Amino acid sequence: MKAPLSWIKDFVEIPDEISTDEIVKGLVKVGFEVEDVISTGLDLSGPIIVAKVLSIEELSGHKKPIRFVQIDCGGSQSRYVICGARNFSEGDLVVAALPGSILPGDFAITSRETYGKISDGMICSAKELAMSDNHEGIIVLPPGPASIGDNAIELLQLKDEIFDIAVNPDRGYALSIRGLARELAGALNLTFVDPINETLKRQKEYQGGGLKDDQKFEARITTGADLLHIRRIENLNLQAMTPLWLSRRLEKSGMRSISLAVDITNYIMLELGQPLHAFDSEKVKKFIEVRAARKGEVLQTLDKVERNLDTSNLVIADASGPLALAGTMGGFSSEVSGSTGSILIEAAHFHPIAIARNSRSHKLSTEASRRFERGVDSSLPEIASLRAAFLLIDLADGDLKSSSFIGEAEPNFQFTVSHLAINQLIGYSYSVDQCKDALDKIGAKYQITGDEISITTPSWRPDLKNINDIAEEIARINGYELIPMKVAYGKEPMSSPDLKSGALRLRRKKQISEFLAAKGFSESANYPFTSDDFIRSLGFTGDRAKTFKLANPISEEFPVLRTHILQSLLPTVIRNLNRGAKNVALFEMGSVFRNTINLTGGPILSTGARPKKEDIERVLNSVPHQPLMVAGVIAGSVEAAGWWGKGRSGDWLDAIFFAEEIVKLCGSEVGKVASDFAPWHPGRCAELQVAGRAVAHAGELHPKVIELLELPARSVAFAVLIDAINPGEIIQPSPLATMPPGIQDIALIVDNSVAAAELESALIEGAGPYLEKIELFDRYDKIGEGKISLAYTLTFRAPDRTLKAEEIADFRSAAVSLASKRYGAVLREG
Repeated sequence: MKAPLSWIKDFVEIPDEISTDEIVKGLVKVGFEVEDVISTGLDLSGPIIVAKVLSIEELSGHKKPIRFVQIDCGGSQSRYVICGARNFSEGDLVVAALPGSILPGDFAITSRETYGKISDGMICSAKELAMSDNHEGIIVLPPGPASIGDNAIELLQLKDEIFDIAVNPDRGYALSIRGLARELAGALNLTFVDPINETLKRQKEYQGGGLKDDQKFEARITTGADLLHIRRIENLNLQAMTPLWLSRRLEKSGMRSISLAVDITNYIMLELGQPLHAFDSEKVKKFIEVRAARKGEVLQTLDKVERNLDTSNLVIADASGPLALAGTMGGFSSEVSGSTGSILIEAAHFHPIAIARNSRSHKLSTEASRRFERGVDSSLPEIASLRAAFLLIDLADGDLKSSSFIGEAEPNFQFTVSHLAINQLIGYSYSVDQCKDALDKIGAKYQITGDEISITTPSWRPDLKNINDIAEEIARINGYELIPMKVAYGKEPMSSPDLKSGALRLRRKKQISEFLAAKGFSESANYPFTSDDFIRSLGFTGDRAKTFKLANPISEEFPVLRTHILQSLLPTVIRNLNRGAKNVALFEMGSVFRNTINLTGGPILSTGARPKKEDIERVLNSVPHQPLMVAGVIAGSVEAAGWWGKGRSGDWLDAIFFAEEIVKLCGSEVGKVASDFAPWHPGRCAELQVAGRAVAHAGELHPKVIELLELPARSVAFAVLIDAINPGEIIQPSPLATMPPGIQDIALIVDNSVAAAELESALIEGAGPYLEKIELFDRYDKIGEGKISLAYTLTFRAPDRTLKAEEIADFRSAAVSLASKRYGAVLREG
């Protein structure tokens, strides 16, 4: 919505000291987005005046028609200018820029010789003055308001500020100068003058004079509207030019001037927000009716497009058939022309859904349809149609002969809210005066009794229906900056140990996402849909392959819900590789669904009241368990090659590392054992356990899976079932170590069937309480006879003293002894 400041000032008393920036801040404060402020005329300076064409001399011998024009600028002598335009004649009033003027684009006007003549200035077009993009001819002014020598900058209102404002769909009233002016007045605590007041005052003259009901044209409504007003104006002179003040306001608002009758209806739509339509009454038969289109009807609209109507369309019709696509566009057959002497002004309050259906079905979005779709003030049809009639009387010498209407405006909505409840809802303690001030500014009527506020909403705000709407308005008018900033949280505290806690889930998701992103992974968000064939091809069996079939799948290729995150992540990895990515590291977090429990049918709950606890339980029991899982895939290098070295491809130890770190982020200690779970390589897969329970798998993908999906060789993956990890105890920081450490390296030879994690666990247990840290730093498998060597660094430290060498040696021996007892470990010498 483009709103010129000069027009807004008609309805808001804005002091000169209020700047454009303050106006923008006021509009933003009450919830409007000001997309742009267009300052017109700032780079324009005079003398730019009104001149009269005295004579025209046609110059020949040039590539294009050229005129040497004599103009009267109001001085003692006339001037001569060169002009190529053909749209003016002797006696016309034009806009002349005299030498010394500067036009937009820093174009200076001087007296110069051209085409063998001295051009002492320039006659201007609308484009040259930055009024519009029209460069087809020069500006020809209508007689009356303009006189020779007048300042054209002031006459044409060339200097102005135009606000380009984004209006939300639920605030249709603001698609008008009236609505925006009311909001701006409230935001800046200024006086608002309602533009309908003058029309209401003038209406009494016609009511006193006995304005007749129209006997010739009856107003009818069958469906799609609740109010229709018809005004018949006769003896019109529609060849009269649109006055400058009106056409300029249309141009500044982004609309072009077409004809006097059309310009008046567009002007009122912009001013009040009520779209109108004018029909040539000589082309209308018997009545004006709002009804549904009939099968087979055809309407040629004003854009000269033949539109086949169906019964879902709403039309305005007479006895002969459709005249207009209701609330969207008029029909060509009843168009008003310059020869029209009598017109019918139609103003209706249409149902928004009906107009939206018209617009969508014919792909025809207009200024009128956009307003009706968002909701128009139901009290406006009467006032706006009368305002149009008065303008036609004043500007086209018409006579208001009769009126006809049917229906009535929607009643204003009434309800009661609690002052305390509003404050609780917003989180700020508004005073009674602050509530009253906000209600006054939105135009609501109210009565306060104790804590209760009885409210009658204004006709232009049909969106206000309950306490939530009123609370939002009170917060908006008083300023959102008053509301204190608080961290939002659920009913469960963030420290809740309950595995079902929503807060715990959110915290884990955030921590895991940030960790993987910091390690170079990109997150992928996929639909949780797959196919049974793909699940089987990855090697999933048993409960891990029991799926839920979708009742209405988005594609027949993906008819079931995934049972594992890799089922949706792996196709995304393939897609990235096929599009040229050489090294891919992706992760995804989401729910998985396994059909392992017989579900009961849930009840259909009413929305009128809070459901009973047992009904909620039944609903929850009717939906599948949806545990949270995170999975990641590394395909390609994890360290790039370059001048610094060869680089390194991701391997199964990387996958295990990421899975292990995720489990630790969830607050649990992790154990590792060998596994042959699909879709991993049976010899390069680890199962991660918490308290003996499997929570994750990681390692190299199975060669068959890699071949099937055409992944890079030895691609790896990990998957962690987050909801299976019980929250650990809160980690308490240990005291800062001040004593020196004792460091011992040991290498143990064991059977290659012994997992490194199992051996590490025995060493930890045997080493005793002074073991601070243990790290595996080498694995050697070239010993033969099914043996491997695992080398560890053991760090010992006492908190209060320096450990003796003899003590450290004893701790080391105890660790080796327990490892030997459990796994046959032999200390490797040399």
